[in-house]
Order: sequence, then C-alpha cells, then structure tokens
Amino acid sequence: MMNQLTEKASDIILDIPKQGIPVTIITGFLGSGKTTLLNQILKNKQNLKVAVLVNEFGDINIDSQLLVSVDQDMVELSNGCICCTINDGLVDAVYRVLEREDRIDYLVIETTGIADPLPIILTFLGTELRYLTNLDSILTVVDAEAFNWEEHFESEAALKQITYGDIIILNKTDLATTAKLEEIEAYIQEMKVSARIIHSMYGEVPLPLILGVGLTQKEEYTSFGEKNETHDHHHDHHKHEHHHHSNHLENDGFVSVSYQSERPFDVHKFEKFLAEEMPQEVFRAKGILWFSDSELRHIFQLSGPRYNLNVDDWYTPPKNKVVFIGKQLDVNQIHSQLNNCLV
Repeated sequence: MMNQLTEKASDIILDIPKQGIPVTIITGFLGSGKTTLLNQILKNKQNLKVAVLVNEFGDINIDSQLLVSVDQDMVELSNGCICCTINDGLVDAVYRVLEREDRIDYLVIETTGIADPLPIILTFLGTELRYLTNLDSILTVVDAEAFNWEEHFESEAALKQITYGDIIILNKTDLATTAKLEEIEAYIQEMKVSARIIHSMYGEVPLPLILGVGLTQKEEYTSFGEKNETHDHHHDHHKHEHHHHSNHLENDGFVSVSYQSERPFDVHKFEKFLAEEMPQEVFRAKGILWFSDSELRHIFQLSGPRYNLNVDDWYTPPKNKVVFIGKQLDVNQIHSQLNNCLV
C-alpha cells in the first residue's frame, strides 16, 4: 500500500503542467525554517530538475559534497539542481536560469525573513516574466513555537507574508502545545480565509502538497500589476527595478549588523555574550565562527532564544563572520561586545 502511495505521489509531481516554468516562492519570518524546507525540497525532488534562487548562498545549507562547479554567482549541484544568487535583480537572475541549455523543470525562490513578498510576486505577474513562468504558489513558513500574535507582527512584512501566503506551513509543531497550534490556526484563518495550513517538523512536507498545486489566484494581483507595470521591462536593456536587502530592513525598522574578525573567539566569552549581553532586540543571527580551542569551523544559527552550533572542517583560512538582525540595534555596542570575546 505504501509503495502505491509513493508511486502516486511521484506521478503527481511528474504531472506538473508546463505552461511556462512553474515557480514557488518561499517566504516566512526570521528563523521560521525556510532554508530547512528548501533543503527538504532539494533532497526529495525525485527526478525534477530544480533551480533555486536565494539572496545569498549563506542562506542555504548545501552540503559541500553537492557542489560540482561554481560559475560567478551560480552553483551547479551534483543532485541535478542549480543554485543562483539574486545579486543583480530578480528578473536578471530568472533569465540566467531560463537561458541555460539544460532543461529546468521547476524554480523555487527563497525570500529574506523580513521581505514583503508582494514585489517578488509582481515581478512574475507584472513583467514579461508572466509569459515565461507560471507562478504556482506562495509558501509561508511560520514558527509554531515562537509565534506571538501580540508582538510578532511589529513587522509589517511578517503580517504580509501570511496575508499573501497560499499555503501556510506551520513548522516546529513538536515544540508547541496542541492548544497553541489551534490558536495559531484560528488566527491565520482570520487573516487569510483561503490559505491551506500544513503542519510540519523540520520542514518535512510531502512535495505533492506544495509543488505543482496551482494555488496562486493571479487575478487578485491584476490591479497591483497594472500600477506596477508602466512599461514592459526589456531584458536586453537591464531596466529592472532592484530590490535591495537593506531597503527591506530599513523600511520595516530592522537593522542588520555584520561583524568579521581575523582573530578567534574565546568560546566561554562568546557563550557569555549570547546568554547575558546580547540585546534582546536581536531576532536572528547566523554566521561562521572560529574558536581558539578548536580546529573545526562552527556554523552558528540563532532564532529568538534558541541557537545551535554545527561543526565541520575549514575549507578557507579561519575567520569569524557573523550577522545579527533585529530592531534598534546599536552597531558599535555589538561590535565592542564581540571584540571583547576575541582572544
């Protein structure tokens, strides 16, 4: 019976319609689990050839053995996927995927955690890309444990991520009580009546539920598109509107603090910084850390009060490189605190 179900699921994926390359947009607030979901898609894509667009390669945890070759800001993966950064505007990045000689079956885009998805949606519906692509669905990932309707939506972008979501993936359900999950579902359904809600742990969702589902109601965006499209963009002339990461940050009151150092951290001082000194206004942090008492590279991820460190080998000269995202952060204060953690 299970084999029959698996075969049926595979058939559903294979029957994805081909009116332009189908596109899925993954959005969701800081630390909700977008990258984890993206990795699940890449691992379980079966025979689909998938292209992934991300804002930076650091956002996607691709195992080093998947890398085959790097060409400027596009990475070829051994599992048949490609990964491309959105450095020079979304339209240009999509064209570089479409212009490849080898066939691409599906395009997945991961937005930043503080991005309003509407400009990305309108890029596919209000430019010439509407003739070349087919916007299939907007997936919004929600952290079931961290979700707090009184404070979470101090971010307008976080609110819009849910209101534009065709599918809401309620992630980390193992960390939330049944009562809280029911409250979140009721809240989401008030905001977006038509949204499908799917529960997940570790971003694990059967792909037939999220790819090739045809859920985006394109006619709902027609009025937006008419306002947005004063003239057709022409790829040859590169007259594309570029949506920079920093603009999303500033518009929503968030700031991003980057820190680099050629000297290692003392692990005890850094742990004290995380536990006692780091500003409460930090929502998200991630980076590569170098500790004086270890020869390994530490991959650091922080979301709300939780953080984890995974280790692997250095492939480059060791250095610290970390980014903090939050509201009203004092750049000098954080830099000073981190400098105090150095050996």
